[in-house]
Amino acid sequence: MKYLPRPHQKIADRFLQTHDHGALFLDMGLGKTVVTLTAIHRLIYEEFAADKALVIAPKRVAQDTWSRECEKWEHLHDLRISLVLGTQKQRMEALATDADVYVINRENVVWLLEDSGYDFDYDIVVIDELSSFKSNKAKRWRALRKYIGTAPYVWGLTGTPAANGYLDLWPEVYLLDQGERLGKTLGRYRTAYFSPGAHKGYMVYDWRLKPGAKNKIDGRLSDLCLTMSKEDWLTMPGITYNEIPVTMGAKERKLYEQMKRDHILMTLEQGEEDKDVSAIVAETAATLSGKLLQMANGAVYDENKDVVHIHDAKLEAMDELLESTNGQTVLCFYGYKHDLSRLRERFPYGATIDEPGAIQRWNNGELPLLFAHPASAGHGLNLQEGGHIIVWFGLPWSLELYQQANNRLYRMGQEHPVVIHHLVAQNTLDERVMHALTDKAATQKSLLDALKDFVITEGGQEIVNKRRSD
Repeated sequence: MKYLPRPHQKIADRFLQTHDHGALFLDMGLGKTVVTLTAIHRLIYEEFAADKALVIAPKRVAQDTWSRECEKWEHLHDLRISLVLGTQKQRMEALATDADVYVINRENVVWLLEDSGYDFDYDIVVIDELSSFKSNKAKRWRALRKYIGTAPYVWGLTGTPAANGYLDLWPEVYLLDQGERLGKTLGRYRTAYFSPGAHKGYMVYDWRLKPGAKNKIDGRLSDLCLTMSKEDWLTMPGITYNEIPVTMGAKERKLYEQMKRDHILMTLEQGEEDKDVSAIVAETAATLSGKLLQMANGAVYDENKDVVHIHDAKLEAMDELLESTNGQTVLCFYGYKHDLSRLRERFPYGATIDEPGAIQRWNNGELPLLFAHPASAGHGLNLQEGGHIIVWFGLPWSLELYQQANNRLYRMGQEHPVVIHHLVAQNTLDERVMHALTDKAATQKSLLDALKDFVITEGGQEIVNKRRSD
């Protein structure tokens, strides 16, 4: 297929031409991959400024997206891709292959840098989903930090740079500029721009932006990052967010409140009066949060990892919702394995995204119902041809997972208005998660809005990235 870049892709391409280090904070579905491959191709085959590139990506994206994009676009056919995936033997063979672009999943970054025995001699390093390197304590971040400064070109790609707030930015930006803009250490970054909030002793659980700090950070990043949203650059169909209240029965509500209050729930399997009582115990706040979200969904794991049934309220709401769609296809995101088990039992005609051929069948309109976990379907998959309705059976705390999952349908090529339903158990932690996702989205949007305008000069001509509506 001949590549005819859209206006926003031309601007992104020019940005990479003028930035040997930088980030594309482009909304999911705006074509970051083909833009980046075009820039790699130009450096290797036209300008002879580079010999080979390393792409670090989520596993599914590494397996499929980068090589598929090269096959799709005519101008990229001569780019040789080697997928550094699979067993250690397969990865070693891939590294020994003469190629232009080596693609590795992020879980194997430490192995590549410390155990493979190969030199880090890549001229271009692309971190696809830069936001997955937001922890400076992660082994892969620490390993990459040691080597990435030697690469002449370093580009980061993500649509969710600050899913949990501005504190996420320091590790991501450090990999791009080695601390030039936000400081050499996370401690200095926090001291300069944040004040401690909730804390216990010397342990701070919440860092809050100082007055004026947001604008200062935005200004420091304005020359390093290009941001674009679908709404500004594409003629997209509408998107509707719908919250469907789900009410638990009195008995189930009592169990939920007992767990919330006592952090322990004694259970006895139905019809097993002579069996030993087992317990559902939450020893930490994080465990309690997980248990309460499971109970809101309708089932929970006990201390033996057995599933304890609580209620079917969400399944019944799902049943009514599917009936109301009048045969239209539905993509359902679940949170726990027992959610999937109960969903499949209730709706046996549905398929999981991991089943062979499921993605193709979905995009062909052959699957009425597709089940997916947001962590396995959140990056790089194109599902927009198969439907336009999403149901969240259970909500994640992660804004990144939430937005990435929604954008499997709401992306370039979608021809119908997208509807996103949320099954929210009333007076439960579901409501707090829904509220938290909304707050996080507002924080991230403020960052992206602040970085939307930039001016670069090419041959004496100013190229301005401004929202199309401007």
